[in-house]
Amino acid sequence: MDLRYTDATPTETEREAVDALLGPPSSGWDGGAERTGEDLRWARGGASAAKDRRDQLLPAMHAVNDRVGWISEGALDYICRRLTVAPAEAYGVATFYSLFSVRPRPAKVLHVCTDLACAARGSQAVCADLTERLGAPGTPAEGAVWQESPCLGLCERAPAALLLQAGEDPVLQAGEDPAHTAPLSPPAPAAGTVRCSAALAPATAPALVTAVRAPLEAAEEPPAAAAVPQAGDPALVLLRRIGTVDPSSLDDYRSTGGYTALRRAFTLGPAGVIREVLDAGLVGRGGAAFPTGRKWQATAQQADGPHYLVCNADESEPGTFKDRVLMEGDPYALIEAMTIAGYAVGAGQGYIYLRGEYPRAYERLAHALRGARTRGLLGPDVLGQGYAFDIEIRRGAGAYICGEETAIFNSIEGQRGEPRSKPPFPVEKGLFGKPTAVNNVETLVNVLPILERGAAAYAATGTETSTGTKLFCVSGQVDRPGVYELPFGATLRELLDLAGPPERLRAVLLGGAAGGFVRPDELDVPLTFEGTRAAGTTLGSGVVLVLDDSVELPRILLRIAEFFRDESCGQCVPCRVGTVRQEEALHRIADRTGAAAAQDIALMREVGQAMRDASICGLGQTAWNAVESAIDRLGVYK
Repeated sequence: MDLRYTDATPTETEREAVDALLGPPSSGWDGGAERTGEDLRWARGGASAAKDRRDQLLPAMHAVNDRVGWISEGALDYICRRLTVAPAEAYGVATFYSLFSVRPRPAKVLHVCTDLACAARGSQAVCADLTERLGAPGTPAEGAVWQESPCLGLCERAPAALLLQAGEDPVLQAGEDPAHTAPLSPPAPAAGTVRCSAALAPATAPALVTAVRAPLEAAEEPPAAAAVPQAGDPALVLLRRIGTVDPSSLDDYRSTGGYTALRRAFTLGPAGVIREVLDAGLVGRGGAAFPTGRKWQATAQQADGPHYLVCNADESEPGTFKDRVLMEGDPYALIEAMTIAGYAVGAGQGYIYLRGEYPRAYERLAHALRGARTRGLLGPDVLGQGYAFDIEIRRGAGAYICGEETAIFNSIEGQRGEPRSKPPFPVEKGLFGKPTAVNNVETLVNVLPILERGAAAYAATGTETSTGTKLFCVSGQVDRPGVYELPFGATLRELLDLAGPPERLRAVLLGGAAGGFVRPDELDVPLTFEGTRAAGTTLGSGVVLVLDDSVELPRILLRIAEFFRDESCGQCVPCRVGTVRQEEALHRIADRTGAAAAQDIALMREVGQAMRDASICGLGQTAWNAVESAIDRLGVYK
């Protein structure tokens, strides 16, 4: 791919997909059919205008990929002309994301999860059966193609698969009721909406083959409440509406206390909201556990502007699906919480960076945003208080690294989703170089009970340093997988008793691929940030993967190593090289014993420490954690 524009031309379908998002070209210089005499006499735009449009690069690629199924050279060149982006740069962005393809492929793509939770529930056998029936992964057959995929966020229904079909006319996502998804006002469908999708879980090869061969239409999918075994329990706080309130109805949401927190926020004022969050002791729920109030305070104090708010809804940690359940089952809660956060930090614009593998969450949120705007809960004058705030959804396209806060900024801005060096920190220079507060879905939704009940009442739940409740994603060999809500301080044993543990428990992985293993004799560890840290493991984002003695732990460790190798962005040497060396060593150990295996373990320790010390972001810094804990705590490879 060249720095210069090419002679490749887009098809009419590709051109229509891009124009539906960006509008028709204004002249021959930005993709118009031909240059007029006026175009040759006048120069418009320039570097500043081109920079202002660069953030539309990823949405434009989504528009083409969703309409056609892949991004051709002609489509990429047309996007580049429209946005004044060098083709080589756009090619680097398009090839960064796993959901995009720059090579021809069928419009129907089946993504079969092979990650930890699904591997523990038989995904390897599903893939082997699919290979016999449809051919090797990546081989087009019967108008479709299937491929192995990292975690799809459907762990409670493992083994899982996601079927996406590109096409012209957006239709309902699988499992949605037309009466519940009809917009409150009938706007045009959002450009780039996937034509149809179906979450197929639990997945079996015969069912997947049938789905591939049949026309893909809106089909029944379990409601979000099916992922919450505690649904309806009056003790729930964050999950209390899921299963009891229609997620598409703003009236239902308000009848159960919705938007009372926002009204109290306007009474308190921005500084008062931040003080409440500080007094409540709320910390980030994504794993870092940074105090939310301090982050908001630091953002609000920045003199530079405008300020932005970003919701990190790209939960790609294997085994994590709590944010998906919240967005599908209670979307208005996230919108209200973001409005409060935006008000506190002085932001007028918020972004939800959403996993590309969450089509139903996208539809639910898009519908909720339309409803909130119609009722004056978003827009130029929120609740008549003179505060202007709106939210835009930006879809990811399959990149684990984009869960890192600065990688999100690059992705939204139309760059490769690679992390930035810190400092400067996001509260100083974040999205578009401006002060930005970034929080994940669970963290934001916690703001609502703080303002509804007061900081003191919120902090009364949990422990002194881990206040409130926590959502746990339980999957693997349990009777009742799903999202559980427990107060901080409950033990791992208590959580497993709710989920139904296996008779022959082998280990529990806490925190996902970046976490650590716990032995069966360590189940009384308190589920708090400080408790798990003292026990030599991590709470992370709340992943609890339960494994019995039928699971081959070396295979799980190898899958973790493969995951980090695949998901490393390659920007820094310690991670780019270290993740490959780790995987190579695990492959060798599978065929070695004794002194030879000990040599590879020593090598992995050295490589793991180098990644932990020198990697630019958390991916490389934690890539060795799970393997190390399995060797040291579980005695694997002895």
